[in-house]
Amino acid sequence: MKKIKVGLLGSQGRMGQEVLKVLEQSKNLQVVYAPLRKEKWDEKKSANVDVWIDFSSPEALKELLKKSNQAPLVSGTTGLSTADKKNLQASSKKRAVLWASNMSLGVAVLNEALKVFKAIAHFDFQIEEFHHNKKKDNPSGTALTLQENLLAAVGKKLPEPIGIRGGGIFGIHKVHAMSDEEVVSFEHTALNRQVFAKGAVLSAEWLVNKKPGFYEIRDVLFGKSK
Repeated sequence: MKKIKVGLLGSQGRMGQEVLKVLEQSKNLQVVYAPLRKEKWDEKKSANVDVWIDFSSPEALKELLKKSNQAPLVSGTTGLSTADKKNLQASSKKRAVLWASNMSLGVAVLNEALKVFKAIAHFDFQIEEFHHNKKKDNPSGTALTLQENLLAAVGKKLPEPIGIRGGGIFGIHKVHAMSDEEVVSFEHTALNRQVFAKGAVLSAEWLVNKKPGFYEIRDVLFGKSK
């Protein structure tokens, strides 16, 4: 069986290293190009890529969109500006692009589950998140995505997510719905970074033959909704 050829951007980072470990165990995918920072771009290797996986920086992602072929792209890079997101959307007219603030399949399910809160939209709501002490963005991209989906479900102004940073926590996200009589809480806990790497690799395998367009991690599990 012919393996899917993967280009990996951000291979030297913590998430990039986890993706490499997952790809080494994969029967269906293999890394053929992992450009390093400040090294000369290899057009020949880039042209050989079937799908890109990106865990780098907004600046590096911007350069990738300029340099790479039109192979599908799975990106988990966070801290993107409005302009960066528009750039991804523009690129999706020519290639399949899947971007997610969190590549965990469990978090994708959590985001879907928030729709049920429409039935109790009169409750009070609060999102709470915990991350390691080296996490730069606060609230995280995951918390902001949860906030967007919760807002869509309940249709009212919500308090900002509470972000706690400490120790080596990979990621804990909680969504609380509260009334005078009861509390309903949804919680997701990441036990290691490999959960995000596995989600990205699964997404890459799913995306490789998709038509140009902008996709989300939920689409891998539930199909494209629009």
